[in-house]
Amino acid sequence: MRDTTKILTAALSTIILTACATSSSLVHTFVEADDPTPLTADEVAEWDKVSKPLNAAWGDIDERYSQSKVPITDGIETISLVAWRGERVSAELLVWSAEQVDDVRCKISKFRSGSTTLPASIAKTRFVRYTIADATSQSNNTTTLVADMLDTVEQMDIAPKSVRPVWLTINVPQDAKAGIYTSEVVVSYKGGDSIVLPLTLEVQRYTLASPDEWNYHLDLWQHPTAVARAEGAELWSNAHFKALKRDMALLANAGQKVITATLNKDPWNHQCYDGYEPMIRWTRHADGSWSYDYTIFDRWVEMMLTLGINKMINCYSMVPWNCELDYYDEYADKVVTVKATPGTSTFTDMWRPFLMDFKEHLRTKGWLDITNIAMDERSPEEMDAAVKLLAECAPEMGFAIADMHKSYRRYLNMRDVCVAQEQPADYADILARREQGYNTTFYVCCNPRYPNTFTTSSPYEAELLGWYGLANDYDGMLRWAYNSWPADPQRDSRYGNWTSGDTYLIYPYARSSIRFERLIDGIEVAEKVRTLRAAGIDTSEVERALEVIRTTDVNDPKQPWQQIIAEARKALNSVSRR
Repeated sequence: MRDTTKILTAALSTIILTACATSSSLVHTFVEADDPTPLTADEVAEWDKVSKPLNAAWGDIDERYSQSKVPITDGIETISLVAWRGERVSAELLVWSAEQVDDVRCKISKFRSGSTTLPASIAKTRFVRYTIADATSQSNNTTTLVADMLDTVEQMDIAPKSVRPVWLTINVPQDAKAGIYTSEVVVSYKGGDSIVLPLTLEVQRYTLASPDEWNYHLDLWQHPTAVARAEGAELWSNAHFKALKRDMALLANAGQKVITATLNKDPWNHQCYDGYEPMIRWTRHADGSWSYDYTIFDRWVEMMLTLGINKMINCYSMVPWNCELDYYDEYADKVVTVKATPGTSTFTDMWRPFLMDFKEHLRTKGWLDITNIAMDERSPEEMDAAVKLLAECAPEMGFAIADMHKSYRRYLNMRDVCVAQEQPADYADILARREQGYNTTFYVCCNPRYPNTFTTSSPYEAELLGWYGLANDYDGMLRWAYNSWPADPQRDSRYGNWTSGDTYLIYPYARSSIRFERLIDGIEVAEKVRTLRAAGIDTSEVERALEVIRTTDVNDPKQPWQQIIAEARKALNSVSRR
């Protein structure tokens, strides 16, 4: 049974957010949870030393900062950022006060390099919000408050004895002139003096392609049903699709390549808060014939295509986790659920007519050559039966698989193979598949514990995934899930037995997160290195850094990974500077 308290809390947050969208006088989208970690006497005493009403300093994007403790900063007066033209770069600043300060704002000035300027509009600041998470894992009752969500409000009140991180994002125009630019962030509040934080931006001469042109094969599974519930829209209504387009635009801007679609009822057997509502309605008529309503499927795919997500349509699944299928029985006038286990006659009888019809529908829409039947961690025996039937009925389609068994080696039509990060693909297989025009990626989910993108993961772990994939020559990565939200993610990121934040990377109403931004950093790294290699640039300095990453146990958090990727980043900047 769902927790009604959480549902009411989520509804209240939605109402407050809606009001905020229509009134500039409101400065909070919701009330955050209280910090469950008590301060020590020494930590409490630190607040007594804070004499100014408003304090601000540059922070570190690789760190997470407590809401309740006076932050320890390096006292850096000016932060220096390095970017290609077309790249997105981030910085973090911290604002804190021992007393209540209202209407805190952050204003960015123009970027100047001699007589050349870039407009302030290329940058934006977002207040970082705190959410509840498990301190270690769901088996541990210890909870913590974690900075993660990037809010979209323009101003915010700072409560007494609290810290508010602010995330700065700069989108460098592709036509920007190379050079060293200076700018500043002015932090102000109602009735008091401002604080100026200077920054420099080195724009290098190379240009990063737009996300829709990136080679990196990003596949973050989408969950349309969760958007309807969390944002208060009627399922599959115009309002729902409007919300979907807004939320999925963030995904497109990260270079997403794959559309997640469903063929029947919830293929994952409701393992997240919201079940996946079907996109295709199956009907068995009184004469025994079948028909299929693709209206929702088509609208969803068409919307995603307009966003530039157009490399693959991965359809889940011929082998759902419980092997159940639903259809409307016209004669009995009811929905019937059947168990269609691969290898049985029921499996063949259910899937054969569908595949034949689906193939022709895709052909009509022009989508046949980009559509895959997708599987998630199914056994080789189940895969055998599904692959055989697909080859008989619709050989024009391919297969996509998140694979724990190296099943991809058994078949010829595995267009999209993703292996568990802790069970890496053989390099010879990656090369052989690439020669066939197929991609090979890796995935993280509830495992490994490190590196990952949980709410409590160190931010640099998300970037490390990009370096790891590059070092091991994967074509990209997959992760469940982009937006399988718990009841009220902005207040509490926990759900079920999963580690906090495991089920999502963004928040409702198209609000990003620190870990999503840092994941994009890793993707941009991979794109930059591939661009340099393709241009024939000497990347030996970067290759040495990649060799360190490749030969160090990436799942060992005791290794100095933060330092390793900092050095790799430094090497990449050095190569790009020549």
